[in-house]
Amino acid sequence: MKQGTNAGNGFCHLRERAGLSIEETAELLRVSLRSAYRYERGDSAPSPLAMETLQLVAQQKTRSATGARFRFIDLFAGIGGLRIGFEGIGGKCVFTSEWDRYAAETYHRNFEEDPEHVFAGDIREYTENEVALDRIPRHDVLLAGFPCQPFSIAGVSKKNALGRPHGFMDATQGTLFFDLARIIQHHRPQAFLLENVKNLRSHDSGNTFRTICSTLQDELGYKIQTRVLSAKPWVPQGRERIFIVGFRDHDAGFSFDDMIVPDQDHPTLGDILLPEVEDRYTLTPKLWKYLQDYKKKHSAKGNGFGFGLFGPGDVARTLSARYYKDGSEILIDQGPGSRPRRLTPKECARLMGFERGNRTWDIPVSDTQAYRQFGNAVVVPVVEAVAEAMSPWLPRYPTAELVGWPSPEPEEQQVPAYG
Repeated sequence: MKQGTNAGNGFCHLRERAGLSIEETAELLRVSLRSAYRYERGDSAPSPLAMETLQLVAQQKTRSATGARFRFIDLFAGIGGLRIGFEGIGGKCVFTSEWDRYAAETYHRNFEEDPEHVFAGDIREYTENEVALDRIPRHDVLLAGFPCQPFSIAGVSKKNALGRPHGFMDATQGTLFFDLARIIQHHRPQAFLLENVKNLRSHDSGNTFRTICSTLQDELGYKIQTRVLSAKPWVPQGRERIFIVGFRDHDAGFSFDDMIVPDQDHPTLGDILLPEVEDRYTLTPKLWKYLQDYKKKHSAKGNGFGFGLFGPGDVARTLSARYYKDGSEILIDQGPGSRPRRLTPKECARLMGFERGNRTWDIPVSDTQAYRQFGNAVVVPVVEAVAEAMSPWLPRYPTAELVGWPSPEPEEQQVPAYG
């Protein structure tokens, strides 16, 4: 951390959150009262170990007041599918970032308001500099369904010749992953979960994924695991997404192999379809003819483009954000001589696991916006299974953890400060 005003403000902020006087803080950190006052004014910077100790005390005070096991932030949140999974294992969401106003409307409708919780729009307003990063509350776990934007990657040797950096600050500059990496670097959460489309692995001939993994492991110092997970064991949909789990503590024993996956027969569409649906979801004769002709044309060329027609005993294709256009990827068969229909937004909520068991989901937006939101969302029970597998390695914060001094990280895990 740089010396000066920013360091002083961070120290002061943590001290106040911990509910300590300057004298009590000096005693806790085993420094002189004069040094503590210098930290408070920003004349000098406390050691990383001192800041980590003060942060632990502040977090413990917050947890004692809220009863939460750990605190997490929800970035590129959409309508909150990742949040559901981590609230279910005792976490408390303290910060959310989602720029789309319709998604934000749905998010607000379905989660209780909390005075400590901060809802932000564009995450880039919180990553411009150290002061902006400090506006993001301290947290133990970071969640993000981050967008996959093109990464411009030049050769390391060329950058060395030009005297340019070749870490993530250069390789991912201009992408939203850059903002995500800066938050992880600044706040050093104990763990993170990132989610993206399956094809992230092959984007730009694999260069994008290699850069992401290198950033998280080599530059930020986290132990990561990745896995493509299918939603089929939980919902009747052939949706595959890649999940990246990272832990700051390299001794954490998390493994995707420990996930509890349902071993009974896979669910089918009959499990989520409503018994009665309004006529407006049935395709018009004009649209149905267009989709049939489109499929015939491409079938004659030997490819599989076209609509997908499914019955109650089937598993659907992946629901996409473009479903509002014609519903062609998942059409529901309504019997011989009848035109098929789209899924309703409520059925989409069930297909994505937002409505499951006793959990209900309010949809305050238009059908068009609802289809976009569910098509861009995570499958909630998949996230819940990942969260449960991560849970044994996430903070529990018994009182004993604050009795002694936290151990510094190994030398090779120290992270350089990027300006």
